[in-house]
Amino acid sequence: MRAVVVEAFGGPEVLRMATVARPRPLPGDVLVRVHAAGVNPVDWKTRAGFPTPAAAAFGDPPHILGWDVSGTVEEAGPGVHLLAPGDEVYGLVWFPRPGGAYAEYVAAPARQFARKPAAFDHVHAAAMPLAGLTALHALTDAADVRPGQRVLIHAGGGGVGHLAVQIAKHLGAHVIATARAPRHDWLRELGADEVVDYTAVRFEDAIDPVDVVIDLVGDGYDRTSTRSLDVLEKNGLFVQVAPIVPPDLAAKAGDRQIRVTPAILVDPDGPGLNRLANLADSGELVVAVEKTFPLEQAAQAHRLGEQNHVTGKLVLTIRAA
Repeated sequence: MRAVVVEAFGGPEVLRMATVARPRPLPGDVLVRVHAAGVNPVDWKTRAGFPTPAAAAFGDPPHILGWDVSGTVEEAGPGVHLLAPGDEVYGLVWFPRPGGAYAEYVAAPARQFARKPAAFDHVHAAAMPLAGLTALHALTDAADVRPGQRVLIHAGGGGVGHLAVQIAKHLGAHVIATARAPRHDWLRELGADEVVDYTAVRFEDAIDPVDVVIDLVGDGYDRTSTRSLDVLEKNGLFVQVAPIVPPDLAAKAGDRQIRVTPAILVDPDGPGLNRLANLADSGELVVAVEKTFPLEQAAQAHRLGEQNHVTGKLVLTIRAA
């Protein structure tokens, strides 16, 4: 099969097309013919050799990037009863271990997949798993958001952020998002009750106290994590998703009687994917795809993503021979 292989850590130019062996499904696995693969920040960070959890799991190149897939079951391994050849599925495969999604076929446990949302084509389904599950886990497992709570979502216009806005609204929260001004009308359409342009005002000066902060930015940009403590209520919750959070943040929060979660690390979650698919099919969840690229142009997708100005997601399209 054709796949995009990382030959060495470095810039986008290290991504090369190659012919590799097609994976074989083991007992409990399905082999999926990939129609589309999502592109996420962890992809280019792993490619560059940054110390991410995924990079630690990969080891040295060569390897195949990617975890978000949407496609069709080609073969079901022994013991698989929930899926069958011909089923349209989407999933987050093996994360944070190597997933191999930048390829024509992937093999992974059947329970890491769910049936593709009927409302989505393969491109939009492939854009959902990692970002959607991250948002879902942050808002439900970590924060247990309840109706009427005030939830602040940093980077509301990003891949995880725009899904978190919609899921928080579904959970009954009063949703506040930070984003650049051109994205404000769109975020209100998605369900944000308030939107703050973080480039024009200090968000802590523009927002009344909140119960939960979902931090998708970190202190790497203008001390966003540390400043977020100023908008949290007593006994409020700071949900740590961004990778760059100061080591003393929890201590500072504790002094103010604010709770801080451990860093969120998403994992394959078939039931979570089913929940996202149900929201999509009920019209409560959409995923924004800014641009698609053929598999051969994975490097171009990485270059665009690294500019950090993408609205929603980037997706690779794949046609198996």
